[in-house]
Amino acid sequence: MWGAQQFLGVPGPQAILKTLAGSLGIASLPDHPSSPGKSSTCPLSDISCRTKYHGQDTCCFNHPGGQMMQTQFWDVDPVLGPDDSWTIHGLWPDHCGGGFDQFCDSNRRYSNISLILVDSGRGDLLDYMSEYWKDFRGDDPNLWQHEWNKHGTCVSTLETQCYEDYIPQQEVVDYFDKTVEVFKTVPSFEFLANAGILPSNSETYALADIEKALEKEHRAPVTVRCRHRALSEIWYYFNVAGSLQTGKFIAADPDGQTSNCPAHGIHYPPKHSQEEPTKTTTDGYPEPTSTGIPFLGRGHMMVSTLNQRRGCIISRGTWYASGTCATFRAEKISEETFSLKSSKGPCSFERDVFNCGPHINTPGEFTVQDGKLSYRDATTFYADKAPKGSTQSNIYATKGEHLIGIEVTWKATEA
Repeated sequence: MWGAQQFLGVPGPQAILKTLAGSLGIASLPDHPSSPGKSSTCPLSDISCRTKYHGQDTCCFNHPGGQMMQTQFWDVDPVLGPDDSWTIHGLWPDHCGGGFDQFCDSNRRYSNISLILVDSGRGDLLDYMSEYWKDFRGDDPNLWQHEWNKHGTCVSTLETQCYEDYIPQQEVVDYFDKTVEVFKTVPSFEFLANAGILPSNSETYALADIEKALEKEHRAPVTVRCRHRALSEIWYYFNVAGSLQTGKFIAADPDGQTSNCPAHGIHYPPKHSQEEPTKTTTDGYPEPTSTGIPFLGRGHMMVSTLNQRRGCIISRGTWYASGTCATFRAEKISEETFSLKSSKGPCSFERDVFNCGPHINTPGEFTVQDGKLSYRDATTFYADKAPKGSTQSNIYATKGEHLIGIEVTWKATEA
């Protein structure tokens, strides 16, 4: 997890604009966007989806995506977020009769969400998102980027013309701020716990009881989603009086979405993965367990981020999230050090990047600290992005501009 402090000293677009304005003798821009423009004076009489669209100002009336869906995850494999909280998936503007738009503005597709938040003075928001808005592959910024580009750009009241004295990317901050604000109003873990529905390794629940508990708290029906007969996602629905930025969110009925859960026997597994038995995860890798002596003989090199396994290292030395783990051989050099070799050849860090192959003339010297691979007394390595599908990621020895921290453990195999 990384916080706002990592981005301090890096000028963002707002800071650049303020500097430019000062050099031109123009009145400086405000440190924090305080006036949302039209949205601050929007009437609250028209409620999206409850009021038919007849030419209203779409800076004050969300259209055509008038029903806002706040979606939450319950992730146990891997475990994500606090043990007593669901996590954020997103805030989606759906059409009132079902369906939705996506990727509505290619000119406002951003990949630097973290920097945008910090530059706007919202490091607090970034820190909260880093704990409660989680990506199952360990690449939270990629999830935030996707949610903004696919859904945020389709919120009509977040169009740039809806702002007076518009500051670039101000609407991005508003989208994430509102998503977090709405998330806090629907604490799913608490809602379910109030009805005696708690995570359990043995207890199962009926769909009707889960839906009843959530509807009672939300004051409107919700949609519950399952994966392999286990709770995985909840969708809350809202109509909005006014703009997304400053309007009132009003609980609403689903726009046609239905549950895929069974009527009975629904599992609600706890997040305490350390208390669960060893199991195979959805991408086919066994959970890393303490098997044999770390980094001795033959084994797989398992990669973890935020203390959760995220694939392994393959024979050329890259991080992979699916497929077959490479078998490495750890060979003793001294009482404390060892070398690593894959089917491609010896392994080492070359120009800061981990590589294996016949071109490695001098194998790297590694040690073990607390069961983790250590290189030059460091057990944390780095990557730019978590791998997805067939895409692989390089592993770096030093942090530099690589934002994802990873650790490598050993899964011994039979000789």
